[in-house]
Formats: sequence, structure tokens, C-alpha cells
Amino acid sequence: MRANKIKRRAPVKLCDCGMAAATQILSDKWTLLIIREAFYGVVRFDDIRKDIGIPKAVLSNRLKKLVEQGILQKVTYQLEGERTRSGYVLTGKGRDLTLVFVAMMDWGNKHCLDGKSAVTILDKNDLQTLKLGLIGEKDFAQIRGLEDIHIRLKL
Repeated sequence: MRANKIKRRAPVKLCDCGMAAATQILSDKWTLLIIREAFYGVVRFDDIRKDIGIPKAVLSNRLKKLVEQGILQKVTYQLEGERTRSGYVLTGKGRDLTLVFVAMMDWGNKHCLDGKSAVTILDKNDLQTLKLGLIGEKDFAQIRGLEDIHIRLKL
């Protein structure tokens, strides 16, 4: 790289950057893994804890923060013969993270798993494989959310 091409400063201040703002919420491994669990439909505290191996106190703290940030919503459920419990589901704000998490999954599949993914993201209507990419503003209506996709696992 030529010396005159080296940038000394980012063109956007941290306080004006959406990526920097998002890191204030999505700043650690546990938070990302909890949201991942919610994307897969895991809602129970104990199931989340067992799946990702997180200490109870840390999980309680992160869930509280994600509820306060409006990414997860606390809901009640009751299994037959058991007491009422609380679970955690994605809100609209949380579902808006779909593209972020699919992008992370795509990157991880390519660069960490040598292209050997256990998951394929499909269009719920026609079961065609969905690809991640950038589109122009005029085509924005074509972007789909979590409710329009089907996740196929390769077991």
C-alpha cells in the first residue's frame, strides 16, 4: 500500500456512526450468542444457558439489558404440569438484526468453517436459497425479514 493512501482518521466520528452505536449494545460474545438463540427460537432461560454455556448471573444481566434495549421481550409461558415461567422472544427491533446475523453467519461459514455450513437460509415461500448482498434503494422492498425465511439444518 502506498503511503499517500493510508488514512489517518476514519471519515465518521464515533458519535455519528451507526456501527459504533450498535457495538454499545452488541458488544460481547454472550449478547450475540443470546440473540442467536432467540433467532433459532430458543426462549427458555435454562435452555439458553445450557446451549451456550453461560453463567446464570451473566445470562440474567444480558437478558435484562436486551429487554431494556427493546431487542428481546419477556413473555410468560407454562408447560403442562409446571409453574408459569418467563421466556424471551425477539421484538421487531430484534428481528431487524436478521441481516446482521445472516451476514455474520455467512462470513463465519466462509472464513471459519471452510464453507461447510450446517445451516441454509431459504425463502419460506419457494424454498429457494437466499443470498446476502447489497441492493439499491429502489429494490429495497424485496428485502425480507426473519418471518419470511426458513432455516434448513444439515444434520
